[in-house]
Amino acid sequence: MHFSHFFFIIVSYLIGAIPFGLLLSRGRGVNIREQGSKNIGATNVSRLLGKKLGFLTFLLDCAKGYLPIFLAGLLLGDTPNRHAVIALCGAAAVLGHMFPIYLGFKGGKGVATGLGLFLYLAPKVVLISLAVFIATVAATGFVSLGSLLASVVVLPGLYFFAEPTWKLLLASFVVVMIWIKHHENIGRLVKGNEKSFKKKK
Repeated sequence: MHFSHFFFIIVSYLIGAIPFGLLLSRGRGVNIREQGSKNIGATNVSRLLGKKLGFLTFLLDCAKGYLPIFLAGLLLGDTPNRHAVIALCGAAAVLGHMFPIYLGFKGGKGVATGLGLFLYLAPKVVLISLAVFIATVAATGFVSLGSLLASVVVLPGLYFFAEPTWKLLLASFVVVMIWIKHHENIGRLVKGNEKSFKKKK
């Protein structure tokens, strides 16, 4: 790969590492790393500071996945290794969110950033994934379960729409990382003590 390709990958990581949830919450005088689930993602922001700020965090985290590969694709043109570089930029952006250098490599779970990634690469699949997420959260109240199921749906979705192998490989990596980052949520779901957005009667 050319030197510029490595530059794209590094910049993608640095963009992905921007902790928008933390920055927005600090603007309201709250450090979300010390309250709630202590996660920098949109779910914790929503619980602590309201749905509007949570949704803004979600959009910005999505943009962290979309913009790096959009710009990389634009700048790379039809150069050799184009798909490999785009895939690596996408993976770097997600890893940046999960392991941000600015926060001692302790970040979020990568769902929104991964969504932004595939909003560029496979928008039809993202629509299916979002439908699964919304239906799951509406039925159970568990955002974590919705996120896990929505991420898994991406794989058969890509296969169904006959997307190229490199997208499947990238998606497989992102999905595995999302599930790893959700290991505590999975444990709580199994034990039946995961937090739900549904109000208890």
